[in-house]
Amino acid sequence: MLKYYFKTTEALKNLRADQDGVVSFEYVIVAVCIIAAVLAAYGTTTGSGIGSALSGGIAKIVTNFAAVP
Repeated sequence: MLKYYFKTTEALKNLRADQDGVVSFEYVIVAVCIIAAVLAAYGTTTGSGIGSALSGGIAKIVTNFAAVP
């Protein structure tokens, strides 16, 4: 058991000192934040956010085109 503790401790020390791993992990965090922001803006339905605005805008355009002779 002690042997696995030392191996785990050494692996964590190497991971902490590995700057390339830190940078790639930061990219993952940034990607997750971007995905969350896009989902918050567009939403998963058209009931709120930009989805609602786009649906309303398209409905107005269709109404205006229907009025053209």
